Amino acid sequence: MDDLIEFLRARLDDDEQMARAATWCEEAGVWHAKPTPYGARGWPGPRWFIEDALEDGVISHVDPQASDDEDVARHIARHDPDRVLREVAAKRRILDMHGDDQHYCVYDEAGTNGWSGAPCLTVRLLALSYPGHRDYREEWRPWMT
Repeated sequence: MDDLIEFLRARLDDDEQMARAATWCEEAGVWHAKPTPYGARGWPGPRWFIEDALEDGVISHVDPQASDDEDVARHIARHDPDRVLREVAAKRRILDMHGDDQHYCVYDEAGTNGWSGAPCLTVRLLALSYPGHRDYREEWRPWMT
């Protein structure tokens, strides 16, 4: 892929698709982490589970191998489908502000206030979420990281 904005739009489409697939209806997209007094055999104290806004269990229990189950449960709930969809929408708005030309940016922190020879810093920073993707190109990495 030659176009960084095209790459980002495709990744945001992927993120949206995954978030929508993770829940059975829009109203169930907000998740909460809750403790349960029902532990497994030999499990000390309460276990944690994830439920959606309609109080349906999304993940019956969190059972990490090398981390605290409460912290992992809260992390999962914090990054629920609803939040992912809001982040996708916000990032799309940032891309829309840049138009289709990744080289022209009136928001460029470098002070060029317009055309530059490389994709603008804002767009490059958005792409930092996806460096492990097979289509990510190292030349897109911001010069400051």
